[in-house]
Amino acid sequence: MLSERQEELLEALESGAVDKLEDIMEDMHPVDIATCLEEADDESLLRFYESCDKEFMAEILEQCDEELQARILKQLDYPSIVRLFSNMSKDDIADILGILPIGTRKSLLNMMKASDSRELQVLMGYGEDTAGSIMTTEYIALSGELSMEQALLKIKEIAPKTEVIESIFVLNKHRQLVGIADLRDILSTPNEEKLNSIMDDNVICVYPEEDQEEVSRLVSKYDLTVIPVINKRKSLLGIITVDDIIDVMVEEQTEDILRLGGVSEEEKIGGPVGASIAKRLPWLIVNLATAFLAAFTISMFEGIISEVAALASAMTIISGMGGNAGTQTLSLVIRGITLGEIDLKSSWRIVFKEILLGIVNGAVCGFASGLVLYLRYGNIYLGLIILMAMIGNLVIAGISGFLIPLILKKCGADPALASTIFLTTATDVFGFFIFLGLAQMFLPLLV
Repeated sequence: MLSERQEELLEALESGAVDKLEDIMEDMHPVDIATCLEEADDESLLRFYESCDKEFMAEILEQCDEELQARILKQLDYPSIVRLFSNMSKDDIADILGILPIGTRKSLLNMMKASDSRELQVLMGYGEDTAGSIMTTEYIALSGELSMEQALLKIKEIAPKTEVIESIFVLNKHRQLVGIADLRDILSTPNEEKLNSIMDDNVICVYPEEDQEEVSRLVSKYDLTVIPVINKRKSLLGIITVDDIIDVMVEEQTEDILRLGGVSEEEKIGGPVGASIAKRLPWLIVNLATAFLAAFTISMFEGIISEVAALASAMTIISGMGGNAGTQTLSLVIRGITLGEIDLKSSWRIVFKEILLGIVNGAVCGFASGLVLYLRYGNIYLGLIILMAMIGNLVIAGISGFLIPLILKKCGADPALASTIFLTTATDVFGFFIFLGLAQMFLPLLV
């Protein structure tokens, strides 16, 4: 939902009142403007570009989603796009170039300075979701042999072209990263002191091939605002800033949440029907196949259900509670896997905790369910059966919720995408089997 200011901006664009745009945008953040432009038509986007300061336009373009970036650039000729790019950081330019058609991308690269073009091609050469794909090459790296006075002169010279100036990366004579110095320390240290005398040589680094999710874990673990990217020779290739890490965290969490529901992160709620069918139907078919296992389990006890009708309504309680309990464990385990806190080899003993939780929670929920069924049907044995079945299924739910994602991870599968299907199958099949199996044993006492 757009704010009042965003509505004013959109109205001014659509009506062609470009003279009002500057006043409206004066106290608006680029990301709010980008959100507003998503509602504008192509003609209005071009009108906005023509009336907007190009440096500010570059900031807005950085905040747009990929679809809007492509729409805006489609309205512009190549020289205009290159001018916009001149006001943007290299990592953002590389991301935008990655969504453009190959022909357009090549033409734009050919129009740029040779050094910029080579740098961008290197950035685009790293795999998707890797540290190299999100790093920027705009940083300050100085020789550790410089004095504070010399370092400050260099910082003043380089700072306008860089994204981060608070952290100064220190290199040795072989151009290898050996430390990080804080700008505050440089300002407060006597001019004759050497840069390497105040640097922190305990540097947390990553390689460009590192998964971006692992990079985000390191930044969170060590409370970093920036993390350098190095090659095998310890040469500094680039840096990853905290704003990019926040984007990664949001992206990864969104991806995991969607995958827990069996939905692709690429799908949008208002997207094409055909694309949604292609992304959802395969997993629904897999889920259908596993549902037949639960149906087959129930069919084994059709005779008992026909004799004791109360079982038909009671058994859904068992499967439902098992599914909920398993999902609780599953969510915690997937979060632990994402944060690197849990793996099958070192964390298997936690399964005993899940067994204990299943017994305690199953006993409490089973007693409450059994009491309700006793009051409803007047048969204490029906209540006893649901108590025992609830304990059994919640124990299975805890074990399944813990082991399934870890086993899938060990096998190279995505635990967030496939775990829920196997968990539902386990809690339904075992829940029905335990409950109806106990009912068969107590059948003479139920009729």
